[in-house]
Amino acid sequence: MARRPLSLTEDQRQQLLQLRDHDDRPYVRERGAALLKIAAGHSPHRVAKQGLLKPRDPDTVYAWLDRYQASGVQGLIDHPQGGSHGRHL
Repeated sequence: MARRPLSLTEDQRQQLLQLRDHDDRPYVRERGAALLKIAAGHSPHRVAKQGLLKPRDPDTVYAWLDRYQASGVQGLIDHPQGGSHGRHL
């Protein structure tokens, strides 16, 4: 998969730092941390496998990046859980 860089303005970086360090929701803190690492030059795949407290599926981190690029911070907050919602056999 091609590297997907993330360029942040200083305001965006500060907003993600605030989320990572102070948000009450663990999933928001984790997503903020992941995006800051991607913006620092790490590949989303590497962040998923080695850069977080527990390994994530790389597709999950790419989805966070997609949502952030489409909707900003609100895109990270609006999707609290991953998984297979509504896909029951």
